[in-house]
Amino acid sequence: MKVTFPHMGNAWIVIQALFEALDVEVVVPPPTGKGTLNLGTKLAPESACLPLKINLGNYIEAAAKGADTIVITGGTGPCRFGFYGESERQILADAGYDFEVVILEPPDGSLWGLAQRIRYLAGSKNSWARIVGAVRFAYEKSVVLDQVEDLVHAARPRFGDAVAAEKLYAKARQHLIEGTSYTSLHQVPLRLAQAIRDHQAAGGSGDKEPLRVGIVGEIYTILEPFASLDVEQQLGALGVEVDRSIYLSGWVGQHVFRGLAQGYRPLRAYPRLAKPYLGHFVGGHGLETVGAAVNFARRGFDGIIQLLPLGCMPEIVAAGILPRIQADFSIPIMTLTLDEHTGRAGLQTRVEAFVDLLERRKSGRLKRGSVLSVAGK
Repeated sequence: MKVTFPHMGNAWIVIQALFEALDVEVVVPPPTGKGTLNLGTKLAPESACLPLKINLGNYIEAAAKGADTIVITGGTGPCRFGFYGESERQILADAGYDFEVVILEPPDGSLWGLAQRIRYLAGSKNSWARIVGAVRFAYEKSVVLDQVEDLVHAARPRFGDAVAAEKLYAKARQHLIEGTSYTSLHQVPLRLAQAIRDHQAAGGSGDKEPLRVGIVGEIYTILEPFASLDVEQQLGALGVEVDRSIYLSGWVGQHVFRGLAQGYRPLRAYPRLAKPYLGHFVGGHGLETVGAAVNFARRGFDGIIQLLPLGCMPEIVAAGILPRIQADFSIPIMTLTLDEHTGRAGLQTRVEAFVDLLERRKSGRLKRGSVLSVAGK
């Protein structure tokens, strides 16, 4: 068995850690690029959402490296993600790829069902104690990874040097990849924070307090830089501090482990915050998008950007509600719709215009009540 999985941002670091701890051979898909998307687009239905098309490309690239088993999480409700596992298996089979697909979700609503699937992947050579230990360590690595990403979000706009910030980020990620003990993991954000302070002490940052923008939307497009066309880096280079509605460990703790683990940024408050605008589950991350938008607005953020894969039903529902939040809190909200035709230059132009609006509002050059909602590909 050679296991592969979707390449979703830095999630591969965590998944690789889990399977390597269990001596399961892992094939990490190459970093997602235009070639990956082209491969997936050729096989996927035209109406399929962007993450599915990228996933298919990931699997084809992994197959070339010997992968024969796909591991993917599942979903429920009115979102096509719940059908990804079987849909992708059939699409790949029709194209001549013989993959086994294992969906990591509680199939009967119980964690025992999830444990059984992990047990199947781990094989009989691994005891339950070793499996539990590997899962705990991998999850802890996801929490630390989220801490690292949050530190980088704060550092980028304050550095004034995009290259320096990305070098520190790459170094921290490499330490996480190599970390094999809890002690080594917990040292990573501490060392990164010190490196950031050292850079600032050496005069490598400006005095201006950055704008703050909250990123909400579908989890894949939030976590995978290729899918969002590096919108977080773009904002950082424009002097904007970014925060996300969803971090990997929070999502896994809530949706895979059924709330038994909370992660770096717990999601449990979002349904309550969303309730005045959306009082029920709509699938995917629609409820989280609405609740997080309220959260960012209450915390005094300067603006919010929603990332919406074209055709994503839960995010379409959320997009219809966000103008009410925009009006109630007088906070600019921009919706960016993403698919395989989205161009980097066009998206960058919209992001720059949005940031310019936020700067003018903050400086008083634009009436405080003025807001802007932008949607487009």
